Amino acid sequence: MADTIRREDHMSDRPLIDTLAEMTAASMERASLVDRELMLVRIAALAAVGAPPASYLLNLGAAAETGLTLEDVQGVLIAVAPITGGPRVVAASGGIFTALGFALDVEAEADAGTE
Repeated sequence: MADTIRREDHMSDRPLIDTLAEMTAASMERASLVDRELMLVRIAALAAVGAPPASYLLNLGAAAETGLTLEDVQGVLIAVAPITGGPRVVAASGGIFTALGFALDVEAEADAGTE
């Protein structure tokens, strides 16, 4: 019981998101890349593994903060297409489109709520 209580003390309301955030922070801290390069690599890796839209959503905000543009992301997808294959790149484009659409919907709802 004591172990259960101690574990609950350290648990947040969002354990999965917190774990992913901690993994990302550790990766960024230990990588020998500048933030912009790191985000380019992450986008390429997401495309290579066929990541779902939620993964893009979690990374595109950070990518934008590093100065990455949609043209940069498009360039990454073009660069990895010969290696990952056309279907992966098309799926990645769709995932990015879905993630951006979701982000825009959330932003519009937030804006509507403040009016």
